Amino acid sequence: MMTDEATALSGHESSQSKMMEELCLLVDEYDVVIGNESKLGCHHGKGIRHRAFSVLIFDSENRLLVQQRSSDKITFPSVWANSCCSHPLDIVGENENPEEGVKEAARRKLEQELGISRDITDNWNFHHIGRFEYRCRWDDEWVEHEIDHVMIVKADVAINFNRNEIQAANWIDSNELIDMMKHSGRWKNQLIAPWFEQIIANFFPSGSSIDDIIKNPQPDIIRCGELSVAHPDDSAANVLAALTQHRDRVESEIMESLSRMDQKNLHDAMVHLFQGGGKRMRAILPRLVGEAVGKAHDGHYTLGAAIEIIHNFTLIHDDIMDQDPIRRGLEAVHIHFDEPTAICAGDAMLAIGFEMLGESKHIPGSDLARIIRAIGYMVRMVAKGQQEDMEFESRSHVSEDEYIEMIKGKTSAMFEICSETGAILAGADDETIELMARWGLNLGLCFQIMDDYIDMTSDTETLGKPAGSDIVQGKMTLIAIHALESGADMPNFRNLFGTREDSDELNLAVRELKENGSIQYALDRALHHHKIAHDCLDSLEQSSAVDILRDMTDFQLVRIN
Repeated sequence: MMTDEATALSGHESSQSKMMEELCLLVDEYDVVIGNESKLGCHHGKGIRHRAFSVLIFDSENRLLVQQRSSDKITFPSVWANSCCSHPLDIVGENENPEEGVKEAARRKLEQELGISRDITDNWNFHHIGRFEYRCRWDDEWVEHEIDHVMIVKADVAINFNRNEIQAANWIDSNELIDMMKHSGRWKNQLIAPWFEQIIANFFPSGSSIDDIIKNPQPDIIRCGELSVAHPDDSAANVLAALTQHRDRVESEIMESLSRMDQKNLHDAMVHLFQGGGKRMRAILPRLVGEAVGKAHDGHYTLGAAIEIIHNFTLIHDDIMDQDPIRRGLEAVHIHFDEPTAICAGDAMLAIGFEMLGESKHIPGSDLARIIRAIGYMVRMVAKGQQEDMEFESRSHVSEDEYIEMIKGKTSAMFEICSETGAILAGADDETIELMARWGLNLGLCFQIMDDYIDMTSDTETLGKPAGSDIVQGKMTLIAIHALESGADMPNFRNLFGTREDSDELNLAVRELKENGSIQYALDRALHHHKIAHDCLDSLEQSSAVDILRDMTDFQLVRIN
């Protein structure tokens, strides 16, 4: 390996670097094999055109399996892509007939990445629907230049993905696929693979069924030219990059800890929500705070994983109480399994969260009691906030102070304790620990009030539900409380509030809230807590780690753009 190529792999994960030695098939513009080259040679510097494949797996409900690539991937880390994408190699079975070669390569990678065995894929029908050529840079060093063979598989299959290759996987329906391609809704701040976008744009015409697409393959190579990666806003990108850096490590801690449960059905229920992906902001926050105020170490991963497991315990019970059927694009645990199993799963997760803290070799005994007290307080505050939120639904009047106290418990307490305990574990002094707790509390308050604001101001397509749906749900948000206390004549708002029925007049009710200043009032209160959070960070010694906390603070406001 040449020196500059060896340098290119410096700092990358070892198994990913090893795979860069594999030999890809070089092709001319007509997809005729003209030689071979290592993956490194194909993807580094200027890159060399080579053969690739993309598989799209649809289940019996026509849902598509999508994956988020591991943050350890050398090219296009953490981007969301189609079910499986890789390269045929210069090996027997993959380097002969082009279509049969990519199918054989797909079987190999489906087992390696998704845990789908050859016993299963040998019986699958890989429908080859066409080829396309594209070139796309990830950064100054890495590039893709491929002729990509596209295949569809129709199958109901269980997956057990390799976390060195994939960090999350979801089954999405056609509406969510549209959102994904538009970078709207929950996909707004996510990176989407440019080749995946081209597959949908060129091979999946609007209104065509999967069977129609299979029956009408594209005969010619589609030339897509030079593509680019659509990166999110800078502050959002900085936050996502920081989270991505630590996500796999904390995810590994979570899964290893949940494996303590040896009752299979209960274990499956406990890990269910983690299959839906997510940024793991709460799990990684202690580490980011530790880096900003002291000495960050492996104990921060254990701490973050424990808090994330406890957080998911509260989500499971919350969904039962609210009878919500969906969480993170998946069936809620009590729907996918049943309510008794969901309750047991939540209880076990709470226990494991505390167990892993007590057993950690990286959390000093001098910090342990303080951390456990803080997390116990957090759980108590979340329960208090949830109970108050439920009771608010049957009350005709809720004050602003009562609402703030409720969201301090239900939402902000977790941000507060993540920040406080992260500082404790980093060896910060008491003044700094208190400062970071205050930062986390105001970060959480800004987060929740912005959620209320976004519900009123975003379009239906972005939200995935009617804008202003909090009105018909009768939610006592800061906006609703301001409107009700103002005494203003808002007939549409007052007629629709709490009816739980969608109406064509909902946009009129939202307009009344805007004209009354209620929506602006909520934004002003969010900005108030946003400023307090930044003031807290002003008191710290400034560094790149503190800058990440600033980006995280601004990230709450970026969500409205």
